[in-house]
Amino acid sequence: MQINQKKISPFEMESIPRAVMALALPSVLSMLVTVLYNMVDTIFVGQTHDPYQMNAVSIAAPVFTVLLALGNLFGVGGCAFISRCLGARQNERVKTISSFSFWGTIAVGLLGTLLLTAGVNWIVQLLGADAAANLKTITAEVGTEEYLRQSENCRHLEQYTKDYLFYIGIGAIPITLSGGMSHLVKGEGAAKISMAGMMIGTVVNIILDPIMILTMGMGVKGAAIATSLGNVASMLFYLCYLRFSKTILSVHPKRFRVRDGIFTGVFSIGIPMFCTNMLMSISNMILNRMLTSIDVLATGGMGIAMKAYMLVVFIQLGIGIGIQPLVGFHYGARNFQRMTKVMRFSMCCTLVLGTLLTVLYFIFTKPIISIFMTADASAAAADVLKQQNYAEQMLRALMLSGPFIGIIFVNNNAFQGMGRGLASLILSVSRQGFVFLPILLIANALVGLDGLIYAQPIADIVSVIIALIMMQFIKKQELRMLKPGIRGQEA
Repeated sequence: MQINQKKISPFEMESIPRAVMALALPSVLSMLVTVLYNMVDTIFVGQTHDPYQMNAVSIAAPVFTVLLALGNLFGVGGCAFISRCLGARQNERVKTISSFSFWGTIAVGLLGTLLLTAGVNWIVQLLGADAAANLKTITAEVGTEEYLRQSENCRHLEQYTKDYLFYIGIGAIPITLSGGMSHLVKGEGAAKISMAGMMIGTVVNIILDPIMILTMGMGVKGAAIATSLGNVASMLFYLCYLRFSKTILSVHPKRFRVRDGIFTGVFSIGIPMFCTNMLMSISNMILNRMLTSIDVLATGGMGIAMKAYMLVVFIQLGIGIGIQPLVGFHYGARNFQRMTKVMRFSMCCTLVLGTLLTVLYFIFTKPIISIFMTADASAAAADVLKQQNYAEQMLRALMLSGPFIGIIFVNNNAFQGMGRGLASLILSVSRQGFVFLPILLIANALVGLDGLIYAQPIADIVSVIIALIMMQFIKKQELRMLKPGIRGQEA
């Protein structure tokens, strides 16, 4: 079967900026859709003027990240493997990779459904939303009326979290499959299809959110149902693409293989991304529990700040993900000079965009936070204002690493495109584990709340330095593997 020239043309464009833009721009737009997809629930839940529903969304966020991790395990790994095989003209192998990744994603999605529906009570306790445990931290010394109010809020928080997790669990297969497929189609150069599928899900979610959350009065339960249905729409779009287009990908069960390097080829790249998402989930879970022990409203404030910060992170992440197939293609073709130019141009793009967004966020911090949470005349108005103040302080702290964080994503995705799974894993666990968690624990012990707020930007800046050092080391390794006559091409 011949590869459609239009699909592989971004890999062979002569101009580096054009080649990067051809793949990175749709990927960035896809990330913007993802940002909107994640923000819209928070925005409409904020319109309930209930800070504890906002807290439930923040507390449940690490679980949603786990579902994304399960989809990325096969999607990101399959994407990098597919692009390398296309560069090496191994077309039949691409079909086997895509079938393995497709059915593997369905299997882990089913696992997510079972855990989030049958084990929701245990997960709520793990996340720190258990009412019985939180009630023990409240003393009657605050006064009878205030004690009763806080007790009621603890019970509401537990129920809100259970509702959100249960209905996200019902939609676990569409969530993991739509996320995984968005990466797989990108592996063959169909970045626009990837973006379109995500956009369809976002539009469905945006339409359903105000209806279910506000009009029907379902609150966080409606947010979870809308999210699941949006992912169902995305999943159906990708299935139609596989069925009716001339894609080289295949999901036929007969193509499913585990042996002949398929399992290791996908997982060598998928596991680092999986570990990244899992460590992010664990880190957020620990952070949320620490914040809750200080002030439960601080947890919601951090959730709002993280949602706002996602725009800065995901735009730069989109550039990194976008160039991964391009790096993989040129690496597979052994064109190291062009691969390096792609990376340099991409890092310049992330630096410029990150700086511009950081300046805008510092200028418009208050208006940005008010998009997510507003107070009304209810008894919870004072709690809402306190949560807003937390969110503003936390967002400004997060933005300290805004200009530089894209360097991590470009290098990490380049490692994946090159098949350097170990390097990607090391960088991933450094940012979310080996660097962030120790800083988080030490900062909490020494400084308290302020330490927790500044732990992430400190970890990000340290990880940028690690990423640059690792890439220089790997480039020297690759140069030593080249023939002496070619070695001089790489600057």
